[in-house]
Amino acid sequence: MISENAKYWIWLTQCLGYNNPKFGRLHELYDNISTFAEGGEREWRLSGILSSADISRLEKLPLSVSGKIISDCQRLNYSVATLEDDFYPEKLRNIYSPPAVLYMWGNTDIFDDRLVIGIVGTRCASSYGTRNAYQFAYAFAKCGVATVSGGALGVDCAGHRGSLAAGGVTICVRGCGINHPYLPGNSKMREDITRKGVVISEYPPFTEAYPFHFPARNRIIAGLCDGLLIIESGEKSGSLITANLALEMGREVFALLGNNSPKNSGSNSRIKEGSAIPVTDFMDILAEFDNIYVTEDEVDFDDISLADINAIPVKEARRSPRKAAARSTAKSDAQKASVNNLNKKETKNEDKPAHKPDVRLTETQKKVYDYLSGEPVHIDKIASDLKMPVFKVLSTLSYLEISGLAEAAVGRKFKLK
Repeated sequence: MISENAKYWIWLTQCLGYNNPKFGRLHELYDNISTFAEGGEREWRLSGILSSADISRLEKLPLSVSGKIISDCQRLNYSVATLEDDFYPEKLRNIYSPPAVLYMWGNTDIFDDRLVIGIVGTRCASSYGTRNAYQFAYAFAKCGVATVSGGALGVDCAGHRGSLAAGGVTICVRGCGINHPYLPGNSKMREDITRKGVVISEYPPFTEAYPFHFPARNRIIAGLCDGLLIIESGEKSGSLITANLALEMGREVFALLGNNSPKNSGSNSRIKEGSAIPVTDFMDILAEFDNIYVTEDEVDFDDISLADINAIPVKEARRSPRKAAARSTAKSDAQKASVNNLNKKETKNEDKPAHKPDVRLTETQKKVYDYLSGEPVHIDKIASDLKMPVFKVLSTLSYLEISGLAEAAVGRKFKLK
């Protein structure tokens, strides 16, 4: 299923990037994107949405760039949903930066007629994490509830497989193209998902998995779900970024109670600060939603087969204590050298660490980075002082976290790392 106007939206993503809030504004302004796309420079300027640099990119890249991507999708039997299409997920239309295009493999009619729970957590999951992700997803499926996750190792994978084992619907949101072989061990799982559920991505079919794709991918997971469950998460886990986004979108956020292991430090801290509802059972979650009538007798965790648990792939922590200590020492020495170099220079921000050489910041990201200091500051104050929408600040902070330039503190506060 590929509409006539898909070529215009695909062309726009190739010109302007993927995670771009301007797409939502264009959709609000134009009922038919062809009016904008074929209007030329005059129309692009009159829209008041694009910068001069944006317009320059539109002028340089021909519309024909969409042809190869559409041809690939037709050959692979993938659907393409744009902001104009009826089968585009309604839940995503109103998020801060909706994907202009979604490439879909599987059932495209599952998004808006059922309760969807997101399941996220660490890739380095313990047996406790994989077991609970599997069991929760299995129970949800038996109750007619769909799940959504990112298809990664560990908790994500366990959640998808639990839904599949119960014959349920699950949605896999990839941080690369649908047809890219990233995580080949999960290829059979992804194929199984498409029988009832769907594998989706905002990136064309053969796009590689770049690190910055995954924080952007998380906004789609948060946007598609009605509630988000954190199964097992450390303080630096990307699943906490998804939780932040879900909260900003008005979704319910839940966290599985865990022990004092570092793998549970992030989810436990969310419970302590009140930003996540503590749960121990799937009924704790379903009770928060209307029109879901289930008794605990209908789905018994003890009856759920755990035969597949040991086959769930997780990311192994390979650092030995000696190597970790060596890395820590080297990092400390590098930081000291960086500080010493900074002290020799006359700058306006002498307390700022140097940017990592492999991290590129946009003007917005640089603006937020320059605002931060070593003292935690609440996200609402950042948004107010910088006169930026909270959604925009949050997505920017998420990128800075992933890039190792900032870190979250208790109470939705952020500081330099």
